[in-house]
Amino acid sequence: GADVSEISRAVGIDQRIGRRFLNSSIGFGGSCFQKDILNLVYLCETYGLHECAEYWNQVIVMNDYQKKRFTEKMVSSMFNTVTGKKIAILGYAFKKDTGDVRETPSMFVVRDLVLEQAKIHVFDPQVKREDMWIEMDYTCGMTEKTHPGLDKAVTTSPDAYSACDGAHAFAVLTEWDEFKTLDFERIYKGMSKPAFVFDGRNILDHAKLREIGFEVHAIGKPDPNKFSDL
Repeated sequence: GADVSEISRAVGIDQRIGRRFLNSSIGFGGSCFQKDILNLVYLCETYGLHECAEYWNQVIVMNDYQKKRFTEKMVSSMFNTVTGKKIAILGYAFKKDTGDVRETPSMFVVRDLVLEQAKIHVFDPQVKREDMWIEMDYTCGMTEKTHPGLDKAVTTSPDAYSACDGAHAFAVLTEWDEFKTLDFERIYKGMSKPAFVFDGRNILDHAKLREIGFEVHAIGKPDPNKFSDL
């Protein structure tokens, strides 16, 4: 299987493209990028450039698909069900070093996992629980009133270790630097087995995690359990 990091490195060698914005992830978030793309769609439609409008709209479509695909990968990997299973979400902001949750892809993953009846425990160094619910309501229309039991289904944890304690899986959804240096042996000992890792930002040492005993899934990375030559 192909490794998306190697593909990005090769493509980025062309200086007309560059390497800085070729990192794979669960999808882009924030308040600006999607708005700017939708402005392009509007302008193209205004001037009768329907094919161009559709081209740019597909960027939004594919970004939405990437978030949905990530959640579906989690469910299928965990024996096709996450009902009643504790899943730790590491990172909720749309990027590191901020508490901004506007259009964060983490929200959509949490939403879909809640709908699958998983028990979610979220840790983010800067995001407040209140801000999570405000954005969830504004963007997804999901509240305790519309989805009874939502508040109990999502726990905000004080640190990564308590979020992962007893969990069947943890997913890295924001590229916080502190997640790279966690004591993963400690985390593994406290998790249910098999212990799954879903790296939505490709920031972890996957080989080391597999040595510890984790079953690791990452975006655009080949699975050594499926390819004997890796």
